[in-house]
Amino acid sequence: MDAHPGNRILQRRMTRRDFLWLMSAASAGAVVVPQLQGCATDPVTGQQRLMLMSEQEEINIDRQHSPHQFSNDFGLLRDDRVNRYVSEVGTSVAEVSHRPHMPYSHNVVNANYINAYTFPGGTMACTRGIMVEMEDEAQLAALLGHETGHVNARHTARRQTTGLLASLALGGLGIAAAQSEQLSGYSNLIYAVSAVGATALLAHYSRQNEREADDLGLQYMAEAGQNPQGMVDLMDMLRSMSDRQPNALETMFSTHPMSQERFDTAQREARSRHGDAMDRNVRRERYMDNTRDLRRIKPAIKEMQAGEERLARDQPRQAEEHFAKALRQVPDDYPGLVLMSKAKSAQGQHQEARRYLEQARAAYPEEGQAVHLSGINQLALNRPEAALDHFQQYERMLPGNPNTIFLKGVAHEGMQNRQAAAREYQRFVQQVGTQTPQGRFAAQRLEAWQ
Repeated sequence: MDAHPGNRILQRRMTRRDFLWLMSAASAGAVVVPQLQGCATDPVTGQQRLMLMSEQEEINIDRQHSPHQFSNDFGLLRDDRVNRYVSEVGTSVAEVSHRPHMPYSHNVVNANYINAYTFPGGTMACTRGIMVEMEDEAQLAALLGHETGHVNARHTARRQTTGLLASLALGGLGIAAAQSEQLSGYSNLIYAVSAVGATALLAHYSRQNEREADDLGLQYMAEAGQNPQGMVDLMDMLRSMSDRQPNALETMFSTHPMSQERFDTAQREARSRHGDAMDRNVRRERYMDNTRDLRRIKPAIKEMQAGEERLARDQPRQAEEHFAKALRQVPDDYPGLVLMSKAKSAQGQHQEARRYLEQARAAYPEEGQAVHLSGINQLALNRPEAALDHFQQYERMLPGNPNTIFLKGVAHEGMQNRQAAAREYQRFVQQVGTQTPQGRFAAQRLEAWQ
């Protein structure tokens, strides 16, 4: 029994791999299981289609999951000018869509990886990684138009089944269930948490979904007064980057499969269907003006991308070098501080990690990820009481993450409070089941204590 990481944690003999095992439960959100629905009218075609999710459930998914996803992506960008600008462009596109009544929200998150995603009710996010790569407003409108296309075609509702949704947990827990229970499987999991981002709930659009979203996005952006060349240029930029920086686009291409066909189709359709709009201004100066401050830190973002790639390869020392370069440029950057704490923790340097987490919490006190990780850090430092305080603070900030329940159980058990630990383990098993390593561990504890 002592071979299990949970036992070493409780006996104050935590190893680096044990820390990673705990970290694999740090960032997942709750599971959604929709009720089966009947036929509904397709908002794009007007035809009847079998839908397994109602419109209200689409909206509920946004409300339940988007805060956790945004936290997993280091929170919302704190740049009012950029946020207002992206919201303005996104709203203009949404207003001419087939579902203008949906509660759209257009956001920028602090993640460094290159992607954009949408929840089925219209809550969208562009990462700062993709914002610093685009060069004009037409490209931004194309990106948001494409995501709006996914919402209007109801791609999530069309592809999800009850069984599939029940098997997924936002932020990586579902991925953990598919991993080997050997501890070596967890190192890649935790280091990839920020990179997978929306992949659990939001990923795996089919190529047909992508074609339809491209088509709708092109229509919406043109009707919103943008130059359709932006869609062509966006795809050309991504295609070019896939040759130069393939790792930076792994997440985007897993969520949005790219192909030469999509680029060729966009080029052909832009000219044939919207040729009269091709002479419109792409609004490069407006884009550059509104993203000026964000683009200033592009070199630091590039260093963080390189560091995250090293973490994904289980090379924390090399990752630390990249994060150090980034932090010399932007000393108070929240993602940089959190990422540095992960690199330090992965090397067993938990006191150093604690220092970076304290700086991260001071830099962005409203954001929850550093608080959650601080609880993990306190467990690594054999301070279960302090860990519990962090987990409880995190729950007040961002309720609804079942994995915090599990971690609270670990903290209570470390405090020798078996009764409280059992309550948390029972709640966790009831919500998540026993399909994950953490779920099996909790169930084993409950069985042993009976």
